[in-house]
Amino acid sequence: MGKTGTRIVIMKNKATLHDEIECNNLGKSGNGAVGQRRCFKLGLDVELRNVAVAIQCERGPIGLAQKLSLQQLIALVKQKVAQGHAVYTVYECCGFGYTLHERLVEAGATSLITTPMRLNLERRRKNDRMDARELCVRLSRYVDGQRDELRAIRIPSRAEQQRRELGRQREFWKRQVRRLENHGRALRIEHEHESLEAGWAGPRKWKRIGPQCSAFVRGQLQPVMEQIRAAKANLDRLTREIEALVKEQTIPVGLGALTVSLIEGEVCDWQRFNKRKAVGSYTGCCPSEHSSGGVQRFGAIDRHGNKHLRVLLVEAVWRLLRWQPQWHARQKYLARLKHGASLKKKIAVALARQLAIDLWRWRTCRATAAELGWRVASVPLSDVK
Repeated sequence: MGKTGTRIVIMKNKATLHDEIECNNLGKSGNGAVGQRRCFKLGLDVELRNVAVAIQCERGPIGLAQKLSLQQLIALVKQKVAQGHAVYTVYECCGFGYTLHERLVEAGATSLITTPMRLNLERRRKNDRMDARELCVRLSRYVDGQRDELRAIRIPSRAEQQRRELGRQREFWKRQVRRLENHGRALRIEHEHESLEAGWAGPRKWKRIGPQCSAFVRGQLQPVMEQIRAAKANLDRLTREIEALVKEQTIPVGLGALTVSLIEGEVCDWQRFNKRKAVGSYTGCCPSEHSSGGVQRFGAIDRHGNKHLRVLLVEAVWRLLRWQPQWHARQKYLARLKHGASLKKKIAVALARQLAIDLWRWRTCRATAAELGWRVASVPLSDVK
C-alpha cells in the first residue's frame, strides 16, 4: 500500500480534531488545489466549560470527538473562516441559552440549534462524544439538502429573550410564594395540629394569626413570613413591568393586559408563523396520532411545544368562555360544553389551540377582533384611571 493509502487508514482509525488539515492534501486532483474552499461540519455537545466536538471535512470521514474549551472552539472556527473555509455547527437546545450560538456566528460560522432528540435509536449507549458524532452525521446530511435530519429552531433576539425572561421570572417568584406559604402551613400542622389560612403572611392576617401560635412556631414563621413578603414584592414589580409593555394597546375583554403580554413574550414574534398549523403546533395542543391504512386513531395532546404558552392559553380560555359569549370558537363548542367536567377540560385544550390561532390572526391583521367575536376595551389601559 502506498503512502497515500497508509495515511487514509491512519485517519480512519486514529482521527483527531486536527486531521481535517490532511483533507487538503488528500483532496488533490486535476480539478482541485491545496487551499481551495472547503466545508467543515462540527457536531457539538455542550457543557458548562467544555464542548465535545466532532469534525467532518467535506464528505470525508468524521474524526473522533474530542473535548475543547469554549475558547479553543471559537479559535478553531475563526482559523477555518480566516482560511476561506465554510464552517457549519450544530448543537442541541439546552439550558445554556444562545450565548455560544452568538459567539459562533460572530466567529463566522453558520450555527444551528436543534431540538433535543434521541440521536441513536439502536444502541443503549450515550455519552458526549457519541452525541457529538451523531450530530455531525445529521448535520452533514442537513447541509447536503436533507432538511428533515435536524429540527432547527428559531433563535430569538436579545430583546425577545429578555422580554420572555420577565414572564418566567414572575412564574419563579409565584412558585416561591406558594412554596413558602405551604412550608409555614406544614410547620404549624406538625407542632400545633392547626393549619394556616391562605395569605397568612399578609400584615393584617398575621396580626390576627400570630398571637394564636406558640412562641416556638411564631419564631420559626417570622423569617418565612419576611421571605414571603420579599417574594411578593418582586412578583408585584415584575407584574407591573409586564403589563406596562402593552398599556398603550386595546385588549379584548377577559384576556387582560398581563396575559396578553405574557403570551406575546413567549411567542416573540407573531409574524414568524406563515400558516395556522404552525401556530397550533407551537402550542403543543395538537392531538397525538397512531394511524395506519384506513384506521385513524387520535390520542392525548403531544405536548411538543411551548409549555409556558400552553398554560397561559388554557387559563385564558376559561375567562373568555365567560366574558366573550360571542367568540366564534365558543359558539362552535357551546353544545358540548354543557356536558361533564372531563369533557369540558378536553374542549378547553382544543379551544386553547384555537385561541392561539385567533391571536395570531388578530395580531397579524388577518382578522379583526369583531370578526373573531371579541369585545375590545373602549380605551387603552393607559387611559384608565
